[in-house]
Amino acid sequence: MATLRELKGRIGSVGSSEKITGAMKMISSAKMHKAEGAIRRLLPYRTQLENIIGNLLQAEAEFTSPLTDAREVKRAYVVVLGSDDGLCGAYNVNIFKQLIAHIDALRSELGDDKLPVTVYPVGSKMLKACRRLAIPGVDVAEETGVNSKSSDADVKEFVMRLSADFLSGLADRVDFLYMSYQSVSRQRLKVQQILPVLPANLTNAEKSVTNRSYIFEPDAGTIFRSALPLMVLSSVQEIFCENRASEQAARVMAMQSANDNAKKLLEQLSLEYNKLRQQSITNELLDILGGQVR
Repeated sequence: MATLRELKGRIGSVGSSEKITGAMKMISSAKMHKAEGAIRRLLPYRTQLENIIGNLLQAEAEFTSPLTDAREVKRAYVVVLGSDDGLCGAYNVNIFKQLIAHIDALRSELGDDKLPVTVYPVGSKMLKACRRLAIPGVDVAEETGVNSKSSDADVKEFVMRLSADFLSGLADRVDFLYMSYQSVSRQRLKVQQILPVLPANLTNAEKSVTNRSYIFEPDAGTIFRSALPLMVLSSVQEIFCENRASEQAARVMAMQSANDNAKKLLEQLSLEYNKLRQQSITNELLDILGGQVR
């Protein structure tokens, strides 16, 4: 049975833990709102690019770009985004499980159960998890120039390397697996094919504008080939922003859960401490009364 001194020490430790988790929750919440702001700031740029491409597609011209070249997939890249820091619950575990499922689904979709796949883990926690992958034909590339906290310049350089590999034929398809941010209490696992650019993405851009007549200078094809890489870059930048927001949202929920558990434990320890203290006082009073009777 614990003594009063031991219980008092445990109450102090739990109280300190409650304060720490509360502070970490506030910090994560501030970082999450910062990531939300980055997503909102990126949206007008993305929308304007879609408008430009939509207007181009409505013009009477033929458009081609190497980034839309769909060919037989002999090697696929899967970029999986996780976190560099811990204390975010099952965030990385859930993404890693979905990565394994996506590799199986990708091979089934393409009808090749031995399709070579290169996994690019983003974030030290995800890299650590991917090192344990033991699937035949699946390689893990340790990308040192990018992480979950990378700046826009680093993300741009990363996208340029992926695009160069696609254009040179080293990769025939590039997918991104990440946690899409919905709200602080809801994040959804999402897979998005970045390269080659899907016709559906271009169709959505075309539907987002009204039919207008434009005179293009230079020609529409040149503008299209210049705007499409920017659209790919903006899509990846948005993915990185959503990943950061989702990570912090998961950490907020994890810290909230830890804080609630600390409060419950603190209440239980305080009740046990008060009972033991009351019992000790009662025993001392009985000893005093017993001595007076003798």
